[in-house]
Amino acid sequence: MITSNKKLFFLLLFFAESLFGDIDYKFTNTNITVAGDSSLQNENRSYIYNYNRARFYVNYVNEGYFGSAIGDAVNYHGDSYTDSNSFNYLKTFRSDTPFKTQTNFKDYGEGAAYAKLYRLYGGYEDAKNRVVIGLQNISMGVGRIWTPTNIFNPKNIYAIEPDETFGVSALSYVRHLNDTSHITLVAAQNREHDFKYAGQYKGFLNFADIAINVVNSNNTKMVGYEIEGNLANTGIELRSEAGYIRSNLLHLDNRNYEEELFQGILGAEYGFKNGVTLVVETLYSSKKFSYNEVLFNLNSDILSNLVYSNFYTGATLSYSFNLFLDASLLYIESFDDKNLRFVSPSINYILSESNSFTLGAQMQNGKNNCFFKWSLSF
Repeated sequence: MITSNKKLFFLLLFFAESLFGDIDYKFTNTNITVAGDSSLQNENRSYIYNYNRARFYVNYVNEGYFGSAIGDAVNYHGDSYTDSNSFNYLKTFRSDTPFKTQTNFKDYGEGAAYAKLYRLYGGYEDAKNRVVIGLQNISMGVGRIWTPTNIFNPKNIYAIEPDETFGVSALSYVRHLNDTSHITLVAAQNREHDFKYAGQYKGFLNFADIAINVVNSNNTKMVGYEIEGNLANTGIELRSEAGYIRSNLLHLDNRNYEEELFQGILGAEYGFKNGVTLVVETLYSSKKFSYNEVLFNLNSDILSNLVYSNFYTGATLSYSFNLFLDASLLYIESFDDKNLRFVSPSINYILSESNSFTLGAQMQNGKNNCFFKWSLSF
């Protein structure tokens, strides 16, 4: 009887291991203290506040199957900010998904807090296929500063954390045709339960990686390309992406109309032997939009494409002093009447694999922000 129970125990243990696979847990905490001025044109005030994000990860892997759940607990402290129009503007942004991914803001004395589902997806991958379903990141474009063809997860280069983007409720599929090419298909659903479809063919040639991107939805259509490759044996990496976009927008008199525009980037990157890396990028847009036009279209598919100028030039300069200390500078120049210049220097110190500090600033149109960021993980 004891022997039979042992056999049953080890059999159950084997099946449990096969079913559950490897499950990893991780916790990170990001704390940012910001002192500066409002970024809104219609608000002239200064503030100081503290932003804290506790992020919980659960990752699952079992042979070709995988899954990930990421949740956030977010707190803003400092009523000079939470009572401002800037904070009310921030509270209007939600993920464009058929289900709510965050709670309402809970206001208290000198701050506000909420909880958010950042990512939740699962899938399967083998040598030829990768399929993912759930709240995920859909990546398109090759730009380092701008990605005009990214209609799904565009980043905000003017934010302290530009890569913090809302997840997309989607089914994505990648098929590797051979060692040098693949196709990607995406079907995503928005808050109105309408679908946005995308397709990409990407080939890896001797001189460059080239892709053709197509996006189609009830409100937006885009055809674009992306190309990235090295310039001979110089070590200079060149990249470009561009898209022709048609999208329904809201006019200032509340009329809907269809806007057509062409938007593209041309950039280069080079790493010097002394540890300096330089990235230069230019953005051209056939259309530019006013501040009020942008405010009227905060829910647009192409919000990140609604730029204030027809032409921008940007550069990032980074330098590693040693394994623990590095610095960077982001500079963006626009060439319209307002001359919207943006400058953001930062210096980062890595205390350990799980502990780092960043001191930075953002300067634009005479308004300055300084921030101190502390990241902790375990």
